[in-house]
Amino acid sequence: MKLLAFMMQTGGHIAGWRHPRAADSALCDIDYFRKLGQTAERGLFDGVFLADYVGYHPVKGEAIFSGLETPKLDPALVLSVIAACTTHLGLVGTASTTYSQPYDLARRFASLDHLSRGRAGWNIVTSTMENEAHNYGRVAHLGHTERYALAEEFVAVARKLWDSWQDGAVPADKASGRYTDPSRISAVNHAGANFQVAGPLTVPRSPQGHPVLVQAGASATGQRFAASCAEVIFTSHPGIGTARAFRTAMHAQLAEFGRTPDSLKIMPAVTPVIGRTRAEAQDLQRELDGLIPADIAISKLEALLGNIDLSGHDRDGPLPPLPADALAGQNSTRDRVLELAARERLPITELARRVAAGRTSRTIVGTAEDVADELAAWEGQGAADGFVVAAPFLPGGLEDFVDQVVPILQERGHFRTAYEGRTLRENLGLQRPRNVFDVDPGMKAKPEIW
Repeated sequence: MKLLAFMMQTGGHIAGWRHPRAADSALCDIDYFRKLGQTAERGLFDGVFLADYVGYHPVKGEAIFSGLETPKLDPALVLSVIAACTTHLGLVGTASTTYSQPYDLARRFASLDHLSRGRAGWNIVTSTMENEAHNYGRVAHLGHTERYALAEEFVAVARKLWDSWQDGAVPADKASGRYTDPSRISAVNHAGANFQVAGPLTVPRSPQGHPVLVQAGASATGQRFAASCAEVIFTSHPGIGTARAFRTAMHAQLAEFGRTPDSLKIMPAVTPVIGRTRAEAQDLQRELDGLIPADIAISKLEALLGNIDLSGHDRDGPLPPLPADALAGQNSTRDRVLELAARERLPITELARRVAAGRTSRTIVGTAEDVADELAAWEGQGAADGFVVAAPFLPGGLEDFVDQVVPILQERGHFRTAYEGRTLRENLGLQRPRNVFDVDPGMKAKPEIW
């Protein structure tokens, strides 16, 4: 079983920051992130996972200042801090293909991989919010299809850049005075629809070859994109049945790209709400849900459903039919919310609280044994290769999982008792990618400046 610790600043529950065992005003504190990383490594987690946006969720009025996943520091800098105080823990950071350039991003993650001695991972997102476009000088956000077409080219360029230095390109031979071997460094000379990149990168090939590629898109387009390049999928499912069906479908798509199931780890999100007894865990869940102001929950629901306006509808009544523009295009989050509303016939306020609390994915409420039982069942029944553990509040919720759930998983033989290797790839059981210029030497080209 593989485990990543989800480190959205508020935890896996939107009101988790208000819990007494959550950190006080620590979301920009270096010691806070050090402690989270060290706790995850003490629990032998494969890595930490930092989500990110380059804008704000479109919520109304004061709701934006009430813990709606802000503030957010730059993931690369936070992961560098964690790298310095850990030795084996993987470091997965989010970066957008829509609001980045391939050269900058490839350089950043290759640098992190070197400095962490092979522990970097890139969570590939295409971004979803209109105001992100406005922060980058664009009038409007790209459509779903356009974003994924851009992402495909972006990833292809990044891979070429990571390969532009072959292994052994830095002999650092003091006797001859030759630090690098230019015969093992190649131009990229990419000229595509969206990017023109000469290369080579300024960073030698890193310990993992490429950082581990992570992806979370659940739409049909997102799934196909993941099948083409992702090595880990972060996904959300309310139950074991949908998770198993998703994993089976993804394995079928892998075959279309000549890939095998062992080249992709599928890791659903879970939020464990742990108590000494089931009753205590249920009380904790009610306590956390009670900390979500109804106005904020509804504002988040409106945003997730396409910035609709629910102010004219009875909050104790059902969700009204959505306008046509809110239903346009592929939106996996919206579709999960609508499925939840229909399946459980939830009134608007309850639906909003459930969504705001993060319960479109699986929340396990119970004892440590209950949590371990369910995780083992999902893995054993082919629904998951591992899990992204979104503790409801930080750092206390992560400490509970490490101290109570991990030992049970270890005793039952479901989880490691020591790291298998030093790199994130080694611990996840993923192969180091071959260098494209080794596979096809004919692609090599002398950089234009030499």
